Amino acid sequence: MNWIIRFIINTLAVFITAWLLGDAVEISNFATAILVALVLAIFNITLKPLMIILTLPFTVITFGLFLFVINALIIMATDSLIGGFNVRNFWWALLFSLVLSVVNSLMSHLGKKSV
Repeated sequence: MNWIIRFIINTLAVFITAWLLGDAVEISNFATAILVALVLAIFNITLKPLMIILTLPFTVITFGLFLFVINALIIMATDSLIGGFNVRNFWWALLFSLVLSVVNSLMSHLGKKSV
């Protein structure tokens, strides 16, 4: 049951983040936001750990900042898979991942306060 609530929060965070970034990130409808959240969750479970292991030297040298690049690449991979989701370029994908993390964190924090 907890994962359903987290998935709903992630979906809302994706939708809100796309709205905040305006024309640079486009989501055609809420169903697309659900699909984006699902694909991001799958990529974060499967692809992200592999990418972290393969790029560990870069991550160590950059004191973990390379993880932002990995997040942006995962956003861009999601963009290439989903038709109704469009991110303008790498830099907007990087900003999308940062804003998404902040929005997701705020929403999760607010959810814990109200329960």
